[in-house]
Amino acid sequence: MEIKSKINYQKKLDEIISNLDYTPRLLLHSCCAPCSSYCLSYLNNYFDITVLYYNPNIEPYEEYLKRKEEQIKLIEIMPKTNKIDIIDCDYDNEIYHDKIIGLESELEGGARCSVCYYLRLEYTANKAKELGYDYFGTTLTVSPYKNSQRLNLIGETLANKYNIKYLYSDFKKKNGYKKSIEYSKEYNLYRQDYCGCIYSKQERDSKIN
Repeated sequence: MEIKSKINYQKKLDEIISNLDYTPRLLLHSCCAPCSSYCLSYLNNYFDITVLYYNPNIEPYEEYLKRKEEQIKLIEIMPKTNKIDIIDCDYDNEIYHDKIIGLESELEGGARCSVCYYLRLEYTANKAKELGYDYFGTTLTVSPYKNSQRLNLIGETLANKYNIKYLYSDFKKKNGYKKSIEYSKEYNLYRQDYCGCIYSKQERDSKIN
């Protein structure tokens, strides 16, 4: 997907929020508890949120389970203005590996990641449409290692495909990433040291060694 010019997606999110006259239902894809901490704290003032934990890229399976358990813990203990709950999904790791065939050697942030973004956001958009949510979105834009322009373009494409509203975001703005670190400390959350897939883990290990 070609990105022609940078768009201020935090401004687009501010515009959506400022025009709300009810509390919409948001299906929010989350990659992990630490990243979601700021996003949930911020968005829960305006939305009823269901977290969609769909991350078939995460390996090994024990790591996937650990991150999921931390996500559930966060939702249970954090203060809430509106509703926050969670949908636990199938692991689907084989689907992820089928999708990224030929891209295994790509560096973090490259074409393999774009395929992974699309896989997870498409699942979210489809599920949001199926279950009658008003919006779908993702916490992925809070990370300084993720391309928010690319993520929002994917979200917009899927919104048109599934005829459902996408919640634009760039959660790095307003010190979102910094606040996610602070929330992680406050709630004693496990913070992983690689993105999730086995290839990002191998890349991390090569730098350590």
